[in-house]
Amino acid sequence: MELAGTDAHLFTGRLSLQSHPWLADHAVSGTVLLPGTGFLELALQAGHHVGCGTVEELTLEAPLILPERGGLDVQLNVGAPDDSGGAR
Repeated sequence: MELAGTDAHLFTGRLSLQSHPWLADHAVSGTVLLPGTGFLELALQAGHHVGCGTVEELTLEAPLILPERGGLDVQLNVGAPDDSGGAR
């Protein structure tokens, strides 16, 4: 969704062990975490939709813990392109 009055976009989705059972393979001490490659895939897909084909840097500040039941709604905000054509 393009955010009104800006060049930014908001992407939404849902992650759950029921719809993505392979995520259960990435558990640490019994807690299922979204792997770093999952974050990268989300960023790459969002970038693809706005014309940015690469991720130059990805910093994970906190783990994303997936619940055993139910799921998590996720949002990804891609900002307006900068002078070099990249987005944040």
